[in-house]
Amino acid sequence: MDAVDHRIIAALREHGRATYAELGRQVGLSASAVHERVGKLETSGVITGYHAVVNPTMVGLGVTSLIGIYSTDTADDDDVAEALAALDEVESCYRVAGDESFIVKVRVATVDDLEHTLGRLRRIDGVARTRTTLVLSTRFEGRPNTSQVGEGDE
Repeated sequence: MDAVDHRIIAALREHGRATYAELGRQVGLSASAVHERVGKLETSGVITGYHAVVNPTMVGLGVTSLIGIYSTDTADDDDVAEALAALDEVESCYRVAGDESFIVKVRVATVDDLEHTLGRLRRIDGVARTRTTLVLSTRFEGRPNTSQVGEGDE
């Protein structure tokens, strides 16, 4: 990957529905050259997909929480992760260093739904306990990291 690829990725992270012509204008290439580069980035696994960014509150998911998962001594991390992935409420799952084994981001409609989800989490084989942090507001989320843009230009 070169600096142009980094700029294409940054542009797509900002506006995933941009046309190849629009991307080309931003990075100084023809639409066909951008199309070829994006194809290579997709084939190589750098770009793994495209999605819509949705306001969770507007789709009825007004309660967000970050939940630390503490594993039992005999837990199999792959099995725990697979069980976490089976829960629709779990939006993101991170394997972490520290006291917790995983931190998951959960979105649900109500606090009652969160309580129900916590019960389901605690019943997963290998989960010893949980620690929940309720999100009061989101200042920003999913923001593109553009620190690599332009790298190698100098």
